[in-house]
Amino acid sequence: MKKDLHPNLVDCTVTCACGNSFVTKSQKDEMRIDICNECHPFFTGSERNVDTAGRIEKFNAKYSKK
Repeated sequence: MKKDLHPNLVDCTVTCACGNSFVTKSQKDEMRIDICNECHPFFTGSERNVDTAGRIEKFNAKYSKK
């Protein structure tokens, strides 16, 4: 393998705005993020569909299997 081709990976502490933190590998030794899997609506189950003008119902009516 070629020397000095791959980046130097170190243990990285990732801290979310919600207070959750975990350790991973990265070129940086510390990262701060705004959203993580503990506070993202998709993973927490609090996801909501914003329906304007009944678009979801129109889609379901048009493509529903009978």
